[in-house]
Amino acid sequence: MSTTKPRIGITLGDCAGIGPEIVETALKSGRVPKSAAYKTIGKYPDCTPGHPTAETARAAAAALEEAVTLGRRGELDAIVTGPIHKARMYDVGFKFPGQTEFFAERCGVKNFAMCLTGGKITVALVTTHIPLSEVPRALTQSEIVRVGLLLADFLSRRRPPRRPKMDRSSPAARGPRIAVAGLNPHAGESGKIGSEEIDIIVPAVGELNRSLSADHPSLFSGPHSPDTVFHRAIKGEFDAVLCMYHDQALIPLKLHAFHEGVNVTLGLPFPRTSPDHGTAFDIAGKELARPDSLIGAIKLAVELAQKPNKMRR
Repeated sequence: MSTTKPRIGITLGDCAGIGPEIVETALKSGRVPKSAAYKTIGKYPDCTPGHPTAETARAAAAALEEAVTLGRRGELDAIVTGPIHKARMYDVGFKFPGQTEFFAERCGVKNFAMCLTGGKITVALVTTHIPLSEVPRALTQSEIVRVGLLLADFLSRRRPPRRPKMDRSSPAARGPRIAVAGLNPHAGESGKIGSEEIDIIVPAVGELNRSLSADHPSLFSGPHSPDTVFHRAIKGEFDAVLCMYHDQALIPLKLHAFHEGVNVTLGLPFPRTSPDHGTAFDIAGKELARPDSLIGAIKLAVELAQKPNKMRR
């Protein structure tokens, strides 16, 4: 067995935000794995905490470019990205909805998805940064299946959850249990409050379960009513929830694990994680920022770097 430590690259994000201080605090905390080697990426300008400039945004963008180049060359085993301010990034020419889309494009990956995990909740998003009015049109059976399989692979690479003793022949005993959320209130109420569940989501759940193999022994179920499925997940009934749109996933996750949430991009040739919070310019430099989410992102990056990605293309 190789004793080489996984190499984890960490960008600071916009250095006028809390990125630099939480990176420093995290690496000195004794709470990140000693089994990895860490490299801070980027050349950052002098700046005043809480006062972002075009230069700090450009430096954040340049650090992302350097990180993805090192990752593609195989010089890094995983990347953790600090928080950026997207509006300021757009002002200096950043053309992506977020860091997820940036990494996917630079890696030439079409089959990717956004996943977040924290506390007892893990969620993946079928649609992400689009207006709510466009979600029903963007929701397709093929997209639900595509993201569902990426989520199943992610869960299969993580430490198995503790469960009560059960029949080992049961699908629930063999692999992760994934709840598929409905789109409409009460999952459509049998078609009375929308037809997307009947027309799109139910067939997708069936296709997902037919698509699974010995390599992906997950069990999908649903569509489940969105107003109860996250409570059931926290209680241990499900290992993850496949969500139809951004806020359906992010609101319960941040309510449940605001300081511990981690964002992970599924489908890349290397793990990429980030803390699930922004630059927090208002508290930058005031020693108020908590490193918990970044520590979680580093731990997850190390964990994933040590395991193969079965869905990698």
